[in-house]
Amino acid sequence: MMTAKKLCLFIFLMVCQLIFAQNDSIVALEEVVVSDSQLQRYSQTLSVQRIKDTVIERNQSSLTSLLQFNSVIYFKQNGFGMVASPSLRGSTAQQTAVVWNGININSQLTGQTDFNTISTRDFENIAVRAGGGSALYGSSAIGGSVHLNNELIFKKHFRNQSILNYGSFNTVDFNNKTSFSDEKFATIISISRNSSDNDYEYLGMNGKKNENGQFQNTSLNLSVGYRLNAKHILKLYSQFYSSDRHFSGTIASKSHDMYEDRNNRNLLDWIYDGQRVRSSLKLAYLFEKYRYFRNFRIDDFETSLAETFIAKYNFSFRATHNWEIEMIADYNQSKAIGSNIGSNIRGISSFSLINKYKFSDYLQLESSIRQEITNAYQSPLLYSIGMVAPITKHYRLKVNHSKNFRIPTFNDLYWVASGNINLKPEQSIQNEIGQELIFKDIKFTWTVYHNQIQHLIQWKPIEGIWSPENVTNVKSHGLELLLEVSKKFLNHKFDLASSYAYTVSTNEELDTQLTYVPFHKYTASFTYSYKRLMFNYQYLFNGSVFTLNDNQTKLGEYLVSNVGVFCHLGKKQRSSLGLQSFNIWNENYQSVPGRPLPGRNFQINLILKL
Repeated sequence: MMTAKKLCLFIFLMVCQLIFAQNDSIVALEEVVVSDSQLQRYSQTLSVQRIKDTVIERNQSSLTSLLQFNSVIYFKQNGFGMVASPSLRGSTAQQTAVVWNGININSQLTGQTDFNTISTRDFENIAVRAGGGSALYGSSAIGGSVHLNNELIFKKHFRNQSILNYGSFNTVDFNNKTSFSDEKFATIISISRNSSDNDYEYLGMNGKKNENGQFQNTSLNLSVGYRLNAKHILKLYSQFYSSDRHFSGTIASKSHDMYEDRNNRNLLDWIYDGQRVRSSLKLAYLFEKYRYFRNFRIDDFETSLAETFIAKYNFSFRATHNWEIEMIADYNQSKAIGSNIGSNIRGISSFSLINKYKFSDYLQLESSIRQEITNAYQSPLLYSIGMVAPITKHYRLKVNHSKNFRIPTFNDLYWVASGNINLKPEQSIQNEIGQELIFKDIKFTWTVYHNQIQHLIQWKPIEGIWSPENVTNVKSHGLELLLEVSKKFLNHKFDLASSYAYTVSTNEELDTQLTYVPFHKYTASFTYSYKRLMFNYQYLFNGSVFTLNDNQTKLGEYLVSNVGVFCHLGKKQRSSLGLQSFNIWNENYQSVPGRPLPGRNFQINLILKL
């Protein structure tokens, strides 16, 4: 149960939102330009939450930590820094797509992205697109998608930023990002390094520690753009990620497991931007490999790797001032080799048609269809149709209907003695209605949705052997609220951002809530700045979750709060020195049974900008 102190704080934050909401001044919102053109141009009828760069700087570097405190996504973590699985709108981890510069990068082996293997410092733009997106981004975008973008700007500038954090458990977090450009050439070079002994004490366990939880990871990122002429731009994105993680055990049992990740992503993008015609040719090579050691002291491991080649061509034509049509053709070939899956190749061709028509200043229509062609599974026709109506200067209505899917992974299909080559793709039909209120200092969004998922794939024991099956259908519905408030007067600046998600996700066969899907999740972040000083407070409430399909066992709710104090340095006050405390109430909590997360811990934060 919540303590009285924490309950009062929860009420205080809610009251603050109502107080701030009284301001109704008018101003136009600043336009956000992203490298993923589909996110920018064809997401007006859905809820898109963009994470500010200042928020990225002040949070811990993992994508899990950033989105856990700043979005409606729920995360299940096997301990701090261990595997993190998202749930968006009651979906599974495999039903949330991660899109890197317009390319879906979910693992071909597991079907998901481990959000603890993504360093947020390497990206200039991060966004959460809730709602079905398979017609644009293919498999997995059932619950929604998370977008990671690198932005190249063609104007003369030089910028260097270094972030150094040192904290409890000998945790070191370093990032250096350098960008320079002129009207013809643009470059961003970034390196990130994170490591931790991760040996935090379990609260209330008489000094028992998180053993064998140490980890280290390094990522290198290069983005290069060259303007060939006024209409042609050539861009190259490259990312290398290497991680070594020891997997800690539970309270009751020790572990000697270790897991090595190696990922390499490369994307070449040739863009033509004319007056009425726009095209983009993307060529991508994605490589992923892992090695799993049951005992890191012994050179005996399981391993798998996957290579993916993607060719994608977009052609957009502005037929009239109000009508735009885009056609997309792409080919995706994936090859997987592993000690437990053998050697297999899968080729997928797809064709998409996108239509955007503006009937008037008060009504805009977006629609898209996508058909995949492959001999690996029977692909349904995917589609999305939506409407956005700016009814007044301050109020917008959004409606969207879509069909989405997720294809079986290589592990699902070919795992030795367990794979099931007869699996059907998961399919979903989603409907949602969203409304926005936008004023000078405030933006308030609320969305209601209903999602019907068929042929859910789950691994279950069959005659003593675990195997994937299309076991059931799932019905999800819920409500999402997003609030952003910003107010400045004299030398004082206040920022408040919060989110709330109410989610019911029902296994129709058992009539039970899906495991690890909380009914309630609430986040709030409050920032106050005065001259050189800045104070930040973050608040997270996760409701209880069921851990078994029969809903007979569950983990209780928890509240976690973080606080930070920062001082800006130098004449331009671009650099800063800060002190942060995480889990300041020393909450004893778990998101997976038997795997406690850290109690109160600290971090020194230094940001240097040139």
